[in-house]
Amino acid sequence: MIGAVILLYTYHSFRLTPLLYSLILCHCIVLMVGGHYTYAEVPLFDTIKDLFNFERNNYDKVGHFAQGFVPAVIAREILTRKNVVNGGVNSQAWLNVFIVSICLAFSAFYELIEWWVAIASGENAEAFLGTQGYIWDTQSDMAMALFGAICAIIFLAKVHDKQLSQLRS
Repeated sequence: MIGAVILLYTYHSFRLTPLLYSLILCHCIVLMVGGHYTYAEVPLFDTIKDLFNFERNNYDKVGHFAQGFVPAVIAREILTRKNVVNGGVNSQAWLNVFIVSICLAFSAFYELIEWWVAIASGENAEAFLGTQGYIWDTQSDMAMALFGAICAIIFLAKVHDKQLSQLRS
């Protein structure tokens, strides 16, 4: 809800690219599906789990991938439009380092929030965290966010640059 208010408030003063608005909508859908069913119990991923003989429902990995993918484009758009990284030989490389770093920081902060809520909730921690007995859940969540951020940079940079140039004209 906070994000929607920010998007509405900044629509005229800092309009985003259509690509970014679309990605934000997709991310909202991923979050709403996970919130509706709980991430560990999304029916389609229960079917996938059974079909491929997985040990757990991996829908949360989709959420963490999106947690890297979408914020990467958000960070890229803000950093590019605000000229945070100015020209130079390695400016694109530095931009990518900053984008990935922001996404990893966001993902790590989210994992810390999960930990704090788990401590505060006591016995319900396992249900809230949705680790499903997987001891490396936190680390694999952050790895999925890293993978999502890198994929966004690799696969969307050209499309994003084109839409950014159209915003400037």
